[in-house]
Amino acid sequence: MSRTRPFDVVLYGATGFVGRQTARYFAEQAAGLRWAVAGRSATKLDALRAGFIAAAPGVIVADAGDAAALDALAAQTRVVLSTAGPFARYGSELVAACVRRGTHYVDITGETPWVRQLIDRHHAAAAKSGTRIVPGCGFDSVPSDLGAWLVASALRDRHGQRCTSVKACFRVRGGLNGGTAASMLNALDEGVQGQVDDPFLLNPAGTAPADAASHRDPAGALRDADFDAWLAPFVMGPINTRVVRRSAALLAGSGLYAADFHYQEYARIGRGASGALTATAVAVGMAAGRSAMALAPLRRVAARFMPAPGEGPSERAMNSGSFRCELFGVGERGSVQRGRIAGRGDPGNRATTVFVCESALALALDAKRLPGGARFGGVLTPATALGAVLAERLRAAGMNVEPLAQ
Repeated sequence: MSRTRPFDVVLYGATGFVGRQTARYFAEQAAGLRWAVAGRSATKLDALRAGFIAAAPGVIVADAGDAAALDALAAQTRVVLSTAGPFARYGSELVAACVRRGTHYVDITGETPWVRQLIDRHHAAAAKSGTRIVPGCGFDSVPSDLGAWLVASALRDRHGQRCTSVKACFRVRGGLNGGTAASMLNALDEGVQGQVDDPFLLNPAGTAPADAASHRDPAGALRDADFDAWLAPFVMGPINTRVVRRSAALLAGSGLYAADFHYQEYARIGRGASGALTATAVAVGMAAGRSAMALAPLRRVAARFMPAPGEGPSERAMNSGSFRCELFGVGERGSVQRGRIAGRGDPGNRATTVFVCESALALALDAKRLPGGARFGGVLTPATALGAVLAERLRAAGMNVEPLAQ
């Protein structure tokens, strides 16, 4: 991609809650980067820009529904980073513009039915042009996808075995922002739950097994000896597992994943009788909440108690948050490999900011070292598009991203 484009990265949706954090991250961390903030309000963008005196970005005004403006935006940059959700409502024209202009793209979506649309509409063209379209580069779904890839890579490199299964368990402390809440409600309003429930929704055609029963999302509590804890269903599991399975399918033939690869994830609850009771209560509560949210009147009630778009946890709350993803993988001859991705800060806000910004910087600054070479493209996943380069950048940013010694 030509370096004559005026910007390396454009942040779209920069005046939203997560968008403001991404702009601040770039201003503080990306010295020498040519970057711009973008969105639909010139007034809000100018006010945001005024706060970055030492590293003032460019400003691009483009409404999410204005195809011509988005085309002009994509033509000015090598990478677009979008935090403007709900993505099914505000992201489709922007991705189409990036594919037309050969501009790499990352976002923080967890809207898997929308990602399925991107695959169907754009994967072939993006693959042909070497354009990397990489949704899901926030807490949805970097720890899961990159973590499973690290474990599978360690099994291959240390033991000479393909990975047959990985399971992950999460411990998180954090809050909800208005953009995430709006995306959740929008997905429910669109009536796509049937797609969401498909374990292989994001897989390439012909790669889903005939019997998907063993890949279904967990519904109850269980005691897991490998993690020595009681586990419950993880609220983001129906998003993350689909991304990991797409990675495994896209990497078929790489020697990483066995043909019958299984991936599943859980929330880590605790030990003993109290852990069992809490895990059961979490599982029952999630099932009840899902049933309730399927009803439009109850969704409208719930929306009143959720943060509005542009709102989110306080700085203090975000700073006190944390996440830990522990992974357990098994090779085809029985070898075991553990891994960990962990960090400080609210996972849906602070950690997401680091994940998506470092993903965009990997595309902008480390293109020659990315998996597949300079001409590799398509609607990809964090692991297949960014791989070891992203892992290195996250370690440098202070996160624990490691396959563990045995």
